[in-house]
Amino acid sequence: MAVILVHFIHAWKRLLYSYLALAVTYYHKALGRTAVGPAHGSLSVTDNRTKRTYHLPIVHNAVRALDFRQITAAQPGADFVDYVDSGLRIIDKGYLNTACMESSITLIDGKRGYIQYRNHSIEDLFEHNDYEEVIHLLIWGKLPTATQKQTLRRKLAMEMKPHQCVIDVIQAFPADSLTFPMILAALSAYASVDEGTRATHSKGEPQYLGRPQAVDKAVIRTLAILATTVALVYCHKRGRAFQPPHPEGSFIGNVLLMMGVVEPNRQKQPPKPNRKIEACFQRLWILYADHEMTNSTAAFLHAASTLTDPLSCCVTGIVSAYGPLHGGAIDIAYQEFEKVGIPANVPTLIAAVKAKKQRLFGYGHRIYKVVDPRTKFIRRLMDEHKDQLRANPLLQVALEIDRVASEDAYFTSRNLKANADLYGCFLYTALGFETDIIIALASLSRTPGVLAHWREAMGQTPTLWRPQQIFTGTVEPAESE
Repeated sequence: MAVILVHFIHAWKRLLYSYLALAVTYYHKALGRTAVGPAHGSLSVTDNRTKRTYHLPIVHNAVRALDFRQITAAQPGADFVDYVDSGLRIIDKGYLNTACMESSITLIDGKRGYIQYRNHSIEDLFEHNDYEEVIHLLIWGKLPTATQKQTLRRKLAMEMKPHQCVIDVIQAFPADSLTFPMILAALSAYASVDEGTRATHSKGEPQYLGRPQAVDKAVIRTLAILATTVALVYCHKRGRAFQPPHPEGSFIGNVLLMMGVVEPNRQKQPPKPNRKIEACFQRLWILYADHEMTNSTAAFLHAASTLTDPLSCCVTGIVSAYGPLHGGAIDIAYQEFEKVGIPANVPTLIAAVKAKKQRLFGYGHRIYKVVDPRTKFIRRLMDEHKDQLRANPLLQVALEIDRVASEDAYFTSRNLKANADLYGCFLYTALGFETDIIIALASLSRTPGVLAHWREAMGQTPTLWRPQQIFTGTVEPAESE
């Protein structure tokens, strides 16, 4: 009887999946979507162990992993539980081909070198908008009116108020401490007094799931807190006085103001952010505002799946961002530039890379099969600041490495080009920022996109992220009763 029941269930599932695939196809045809064929349909899978065939729906060129659970090697006569618990799993170490979210925020097409935020191409945004407008687009789905933009500025400025306990925590570190532990400690101090964090952990119930107003306030607060934290750490490491933000200033302008990156003031007027740097960042940070599902974005969302507060999630994302295979690769690349010393020594480094004795950090990208579409715009910004780039000894080495890598067949045949993050770092250095703060600034520029993904997730059905494993060790025999 159990065998008949199992076969009936499998037959019913196959029929259901076939109807689902047809329904998806007709649905998209009804909407006038002509590209239905390649993206939607069904997948037929025959298990050679059992000769059973399964039909899985394909939606948006993806198959749901749980659909593979119905594929089992359990034989007729086996316990019914074996059919459920022993289903086929998918092993994907490093998530090389696993989508963990469905999102309408950012599209990246690595084959044709194209990026889109919502329904706007990144080229169009770079040419016609500023960073705050892109923040609003990513998080709230549309470009802001002039009034909405000014309201966003004021709300962010109002939240850029360092709490005394945060200041005390940062000042407890020696000035020459590593930057990212100071940022993590400061964010933890902020979390200890943040209203949303305290409510989440004291009331023992979700504070943001399905509560868009609370989410929107937390988005503003989190972005402002991270900006203030970066500025406080920067000032402490350099013995500068923290400057309060201007209530009508732009987000980037206030970041620079708090960091003390200001215009020369010979008339004792209130300080103003460096106009040249602000203008550069208004365009540069558009290119970095989101990059779909990166390692650090996924780390943030992994923590968020527990329904904890966004500041705690931000700590998780920052930890991920500083790893040497992620944002931390920039630090390693710069250390290599220092070791090379002068452009004349670059051939030695290139020879070592070709001999596979060392890695060229900052080159190559997992997503793009052609040139990263952001690169041409960063190159344009680099041309606008070419004098500062060429005057910096460290960048002289970096630019010579880039020149060789862009011409040498070893690199061109492997599509090993400098990625957009590395090029952006050249701009930070040319504009006078020390290497130790670059990853922090890059993380800050990416935070609006991450928060947009968090906001999207808080409007969906919650799912705790719980990856599985495949055990490869020796299974000990069960003790006899």
